Amino acid sequence: MFKLFIDGQEGTTGLQIRDRIKYRDDIELLEIPHEKRKDPHLKSQYLNSADVVILCLPDSAARESVSMISNNHTRIIDASTAFRTAPDWAYGIPELDKNQRKTIRNSSRVSNPGCYATGLIMLLKPLIANSIVPSDYPVSIYAISGYSGGGKKLIAAYEDEKGCFKEPRYYALSLSHKHIPEMTKHSGLSNPPLFVPIVGNYYKGMVVSVPLHQKLLSKKISDHDIISLYMEYYDSEPFVKVMDGSPEQILDNGFLSPVECNDTNMIELFVFAKDEQLLTMTRFDNLGKGASGAAVQNMNIMMDVEETKGLI
Repeated sequence: MFKLFIDGQEGTTGLQIRDRIKYRDDIELLEIPHEKRKDPHLKSQYLNSADVVILCLPDSAARESVSMISNNHTRIIDASTAFRTAPDWAYGIPELDKNQRKTIRNSSRVSNPGCYATGLIMLLKPLIANSIVPSDYPVSIYAISGYSGGGKKLIAAYEDEKGCFKEPRYYALSLSHKHIPEMTKHSGLSNPPLFVPIVGNYYKGMVVSVPLHQKLLSKKISDHDIISLYMEYYDSEPFVKVMDGSPEQILDNGFLSPVECNDTNMIELFVFAKDEQLLTMTRFDNLGKGASGAAVQNMNIMMDVEETKGLI
């Protein structure tokens, strides 16, 4: 049995992690009293007593908590953006390449990936690594997520009985979304993508889409070729499903719902094509594979227990 402390256990991601481990008999959950959670001395004791700490905090608070860990024993998974491009932190997508799972297992510091970044990287990394999409490709990303991805304030705004926000809304129109640096680094791009996110008027579920133009690719390739490449790249990955079939077979009357992977740690990959245009897409739960599910998956790897334990 190992000891786990969730720093930020009352936030959206923290609560989801607790829900995913509540039936585990191999974890002792260390819980700081609510009224003492901001006591730095007591918090330091909890941080340094745990075998694994999962940080579900804003960036600055995450950095502060990391600085409070003074031993070589406690291992950290950070769900903020603070360390996602740091060279001394492992990036928490086990499926990134054939070596990443070992890197995570051997690391004491793992940065949990962003939800949008997960969708983009798992689409592009195999294509860039196999010299199909050039690293300088002008990538555009169009993505929609449920409002839970914005945390408690956005959840409250969408669930306000007065109907404060009911419509889907574009955001991050400064083109400087906080996930862009990790998208660029871990996909293999040499330039930042143009990223257009949308928050939907539903609780959770996400679709990330990346259009590709044949004339800009390094080689001619069909949608079936990309599907085959994804199948080979993600072969035997327990949480990856490549959707192979006609649009009539894999869509719901021509529609792609963002919520079909909800309450799982699964990510589904789609490829559509017409003439010189290709469209690659991922679908997953922004609170599952996009946050808490990924954190539990990384924790299982780090603690050398069955990777799928507590996850579906």
